[in-house]
Amino acid sequence: MGLPVIEFYDMPDGTALPRSWPSWTIDPGRAALLVHDMRHHFVRAFPPGRSPVVQLVENIGALRELAANLGVPVVFSAEPAGQSPGRRGLVADVRGPGIGDGPGDSAIVETLAPRPGEYVLPHVRPNAFAHSHLGRLLRSTGRDQLIVCGVHAHLGLLLTAADAFMNDSQLFVVADAVADFSAEEHSVALRWAARSAVVRTTDGLLRDLLLGRVPSDA
Repeated sequence: MGLPVIEFYDMPDGTALPRSWPSWTIDPGRAALLVHDMRHHFVRAFPPGRSPVVQLVENIGALRELAANLGVPVVFSAEPAGQSPGRRGLVADVRGPGIGDGPGDSAIVETLAPRPGEYVLPHVRPNAFAHSHLGRLLRSTGRDQLIVCGVHAHLGLLLTAADAFMNDSQLFVVADAVADFSAEEHSVALRWAARSAVVRTTDGLLRDLLLGRVPSDA
């Protein structure tokens, strides 16, 4: 089984967010931004030019711009292209052969292409921490908060969120900067995430980041 054909659905707004169990406050001096698996292979499954993919890309872009301005590290997690069956393991049974070698499959979407100073970390399972250097990078940069956006909410993002929580990283999931196979799966993923993460909209998190900024003369 490969990726399904994804139909149009509306992104959640502030009225549809689940109640977050944690009450953490984002701090730009402690946070990193993770952009998960925004490869053409995954993004092109969404209806082009419509919700949710339009808002997904725009909102990730807004988060990335503010993160850069505030000195928040920006990390792209990216499943490697052309994995052998042995390396892909059981994921191949449920998600198919994975990303092809061509740039039409493997490249991160152009408007979010990584810039100098940003990190690109390969991961061989949906969890961005699995077989990657993400945990080491967060520790080495003194970051214990992680803002997560990208695809897919019910799989890679939930698995990443669980791993972050188990390793004492405070997680912030951006409800309208993630996307999924359907509105239902998107909603369920947010409800599960809210049990161990703070779930915010893009606008809300942008405001929180600005409020948490330390004045330059402090």
